[in-house]
Amino acid sequence: MTPARDFLKLYRLMFCRFGHQHWWPGDTPFEICVGAILTQNTSWQNVEKAIANLKKNRCLSLQKIDAMPPAELAELIRPAGYFNIKTKRLQNFTSHVKKNHHGRLADMFRQSEKILRNELLDISGIGPETADSIILYAAGKASFVIDAYTRRVFSRHGLCDKDADYHDLKKLCEDNLPHDTELFNDYHAQLVAVAKKYCKTKPVCKGCPLENFLRKSKYDD
Repeated sequence: MTPARDFLKLYRLMFCRFGHQHWWPGDTPFEICVGAILTQNTSWQNVEKAIANLKKNRCLSLQKIDAMPPAELAELIRPAGYFNIKTKRLQNFTSHVKKNHHGRLADMFRQSEKILRNELLDISGIGPETADSIILYAAGKASFVIDAYTRRVFSRHGLCDKDADYHDLKKLCEDNLPHDTELFNDYHAQLVAVAKKYCKTKPVCKGCPLENFLRKSKYDD
């Protein structure tokens, strides 16, 4: 079986078990961007609490977050943890959009995927995973997101090395899957679902949809 067929087979096995995941939750592209920044080093449940605080106080807009006193914003996003650091990262992001795109995300997102990704990575506090999450889920462009769950599931099933570099694993995925936004979107969500339920730090293999999937040979990146 070719690498491409293996990657698609893995997805189909997860999809048949879990169904479409309808990820990323968010009412607007800006809310998705905020969520992508806040979810760094914390659980999504904590991010939901922080976003609920912003909504309750009618502060979930690019203009309002950019104009807020940092201490006030930090208090609202406190449930997401590292709130002082994340306050700075959020305002680095909003300030960049305001300065370079007149505060309009839609203008920023009209750029090509490559240019947009490079621009996001130039913003202090935006790393590869956050940038790819914003590109895929907020901008609606095909950029595969790699996280710890991705690496864990793929390495345990012989699709990559457990120490695979972010860039190399992203390239491996994108080289072996159709370049399709919807597929990339749900594929990543399926990996999160299977990792949380079965492919934990201490794996629960019995009943896992990938229980009998194992690629014994390694692929060259």
